[in-house]
Amino acid sequence: MIKLQIVGNLGKDCIVNEVNGRKVINFSVAHTERYKDSQGIQKERTTWVECAYWTDKTAVSQYLTKGKMVYAEGAPEADAYTKKDGQPGATLRIRVQSIQLLGGGSPDSNGSNQGNVANIGATPAPAMATDDMPF
Repeated sequence: MIKLQIVGNLGKDCIVNEVNGRKVINFSVAHTERYKDSQGIQKERTTWVECAYWTDKTAVSQYLTKGKMVYAEGAPEADAYTKKDGQPGATLRIRVQSIQLLGGGSPDSNGSNQGNVANIGATPAPAMATDDMPF
C-alpha cells in the first residue's frame, strides 16, 4: 500500500455524509509551502488535499472546523479532469485511515498558528488523537 501523510489546516468545516449506509467525514486540508524562486523572490504555493474519513466515530467531526491543524494519513487517490476553461486539472484525495488533531485555530497576522504543535516531525505528537477519544 502507498501511504500519504499530510499536516495542514482545514480550509472549511468538515461535512458528514452517509453513503450506502456508511458514514464518511469529508474535509479539505491546505499545506502552504514558502520558498524563494531563482531570482530570490519570495513565493508561496498552496496544495489542497481532499480527505474522506470513513468511520462510525463521527463525533470527531465537531473538532474538524476551519483553521484547525490536523495530521492525516491514508491511501492516496488522484483524479484528472477538464476545467471549465478547457484546461486540464487534477484532484488529490486521501482515503483517511488515521487522523490526529493538532490544535490551533485561525492563523494569526503572521500566518502562523499560535498554540499548535511547534515542531512537527515524521511522527507528530498530537494534542489529541482520534484513537484515544471515547466516541
